[in-house]
Amino acid sequence: MAKTILAVDDSSSLRQMVAFSLKAAGYQVVEAVDGQEGLEKAKLQNVDLVLTDQNMPRMDGLQLIQLLRELPSYAKTPILMLTTESSDEMKAKGRAAGANGWLVKPFDPQRLIEVVKKVIG
Repeated sequence: MAKTILAVDDSSSLRQMVAFSLKAAGYQVVEAVDGQEGLEKAKLQNVDLVLTDQNMPRMDGLQLIQLLRELPSYAKTPILMLTTESSDEMKAKGRAAGANGWLVKPFDPQRLIEVVKKVIG
């Protein structure tokens, strides 16, 4: 059974690149356009990994992570930030919210696959 990844990003082109890369590596991908939709989809279907942007309309990545971590089914689910934000301050906020890792855009698809495999196999 393929592992399922929730990809949350307001950029459709970036979501497509992420989904294409992950599907080619054998993962199933659920896409969401912002944190609000990501949270709704996460509640409907448990996923093995959440990959989220930070800067999005309606709900940003940090808010999404905090709300997911409050759900018992997502207390231990790996969550990675995939964002242009790379400051130490933002990374510290991400860790405090419950993010397990950080990838900076633009991303290398091969690096993304390596990190995902390391985190969920």
